Amino acid sequence: MRSEIGREGQHERSFIEKARRAQIIESAVAVISEAGYAKASLARIAQHAGISKGVISYHFDGKHELMEQVVEQTYTAVAENVVRRVLSASTAREMVRTHIMAVAEFMRARPAHLRALGEIFVNLRNDDGSLRYGVAASEPIYRGLEDLFRGGQADGEFRDFDPRVMAVSLQASIDSMFGYWAAYPEHDPEAHARELADIFDHATRAEPRTDESAAPQ
Repeated sequence: MRSEIGREGQHERSFIEKARRAQIIESAVAVISEAGYAKASLARIAQHAGISKGVISYHFDGKHELMEQVVEQTYTAVAENVVRRVLSASTAREMVRTHIMAVAEFMRARPAHLRALGEIFVNLRNDDGSLRYGVAASEPIYRGLEDLFRGGQADGEFRDFDPRVMAVSLQASIDSMFGYWAAYPEHDPEAHARELADIFDHATRAEPRTDESAAPQ
């Protein structure tokens, strides 16, 4: 009985700690979005969350780790939503279009998260002064898109091209779409995404084969 009570108590603490961490992360998103990275101090985030600064220090090893968790949690949420929708598509061409549209729709509903990510990406640095989230940070995304493009090539849906170059180009286009939307809030990211999907559909799809034997002599 004592061990069961201990497990129940541990589970309850784990649940509460997880909820507290999520609350702090959401408060960090709100403060960064409203005030910018430089003014998003732990004290200010704590005030927004209605807790003490010490509570944040208990859950996170400083601002650097908290910023990393904002990025990780947001990207995890994006990935879970996008992958689920992409896997429901029946062809590689539909998967590429769904990927672009799903990312745009997800982030359009979360403008504060988008602004917070933008602030973190251009400000958070490693100990050596290099950006924490440079191009190399997108490597998992590149690999996933590469696999998608290779699968479409193997099935004959896509023409012959370098999957890595296409993956990097697609991700850069998505990043630029969000950067433009952040600068011009009146811009419609979903309309932008539809145009982008058309562009990459034309750039990747295999051209229909012509029967040379049936061509007029």
